[in-house]
Amino acid sequence: MSSDTRKHRELVDALKAAQGKNDGSFEQAVITAFEHVFDHLDRMNAHVAAGGPDGEEGHLKPGESPTLR
Repeated sequence: MSSDTRKHRELVDALKAAQGKNDGSFEQAVITAFEHVFDHLDRMNAHVAAGGPDGEEGHLKPGESPTLR
């Protein structure tokens, strides 16, 4: 099992275990889960073209083939 899959299961288990408790554990589990989601989004955004928010292609880097985009 990948470490990411394991982490996802741990996050879901923490959310389930904290449901209905009035000790702040559910809120903390939600925050932790969202932090993990934001980490995923940051990694995904790192792979997006550097052309900006309009989706324009950035300039080719030296030696970069336009067909690989």
